[in-house]
Amino acid sequence: MRDLPAFTLAGYDKGRGFLTQALWFAVMNTLFMSWLCPARLRVALLRAFGAKVGEGVLIRHRVRVLWPWKLEVGDHTWIGEGAWLLNLEPVTIGSHVCLSQESMLCTGSHDHRAADFRYRNAPITVEDGAWVAVRATVLPGVTVGRCAVAGAGSVVHQDLPELTLQTQDGRRRPVEEPK
Repeated sequence: MRDLPAFTLAGYDKGRGFLTQALWFAVMNTLFMSWLCPARLRVALLRAFGAKVGEGVLIRHRVRVLWPWKLEVGDHTWIGEGAWLLNLEPVTIGSHVCLSQESMLCTGSHDHRAADFRYRNAPITVEDGAWVAVRATVLPGVTVGRCAVAGAGSVVHQDLPELTLQTQDGRRRPVEEPK
């Protein structure tokens, strides 16, 4: 049986103090996620809160980023409407990456074997040229390889090698490099 009152934040560092966290949540929920906020301002806000964001990055509205200071994004990357970067641990996104609408990168989970339900978190890397398609989910500790595709609705729970497509049913097959 789970002993949820025994859960603690042991081993989890949010990376900034309470005031910075609260300020980010206020900015994210009032301005950053709004469709009225220009994409350039979203990039500027992420940078102001410590994210490393390259040139030519497009971030659509309704994108959620838990901790900007644990985010790195390369050049000319697109992050689609409603994407969720649940980055309790670092998320590194390469250049020329597309994170489609409502895709999710989730670096945090719980250890289902532990009664106290302790965290089991790990970073995520999405390498150059990869595509995480609509409503695909990438789980903790995964690397999505160069020009790999996490197909629509797929759940990627182990590394996805470069030039590989994972479908919603978990099957994998090689893909050609984009031209």
